Amino acid sequence: MYKLPKFDNSTLLDQALTHRSYVNEHPTSKDNERLEFLGDALLNFLSGEYLYNKYQEKGEDELTRRRSALVDEKQLAMFAENLDLNSKMLLGNGAIRDRGRENPNLLSSTFEAIIGAYYEDQKLDIKPVRHFVKQFFDSVPENIVVSRSNVDSKNRFQEWVQSRGITTPPIYNTRQIGGESHTPEFKSEVFVDGHKEAFGTGTGRNKKDAEKEAAEDGLAKLKKQGLLL
Repeated sequence: MYKLPKFDNSTLLDQALTHRSYVNEHPTSKDNERLEFLGDALLNFLSGEYLYNKYQEKGEDELTRRRSALVDEKQLAMFAENLDLNSKMLLGNGAIRDRGRENPNLLSSTFEAIIGAYYEDQKLDIKPVRHFVKQFFDSVPENIVVSRSNVDSKNRFQEWVQSRGITTPPIYNTRQIGGESHTPEFKSEVFVDGHKEAFGTGTGRNKKDAEKEAAEDGLAKLKKQGLLL
């Protein structure tokens, strides 16, 4: 079991643990969504840096796939469980009844919020955050990272885009279309190279799943058109 880092400002830690379903029942609280956004960006950078230094012989495509596997929802949820965040999260009664403490989306989002909060707590000094997350990255077995990286649909779709000589990455337009605060439903459309028509569309319980489904839909359409083997 890993331990949470020591926070100088405990209010930031409390906010990182607070889901919006809890705020709905306790309006004076602040939810963790902004911290989640910050933590997501930090984890993408730190995982990329970690892999860049660890695998100096790997190319961009391989590193991109491995980064996606290292910080996907399932893996971040495992990190959260290692920190016992499932018992520490502040959830509304509805989310608790719906087994929110076992929900990979809530767990992974809370882990991201913890990373964002710790970065703020350390006065935007990334060094202690890097040290904290490295232990989690080191704990992931090599074979798991490789197996996950080989099936990531978003990476495969981006590789197809790059193979067409398009330098700009696919753009995902993702929005919530329904559901409760603890069980939302998202819709995502993926666009390529300024085209107004979406290449693929997907839905999911979180943004990442919706975007992966959109990429899978795009890949399926490309195969149907004979543009992808």
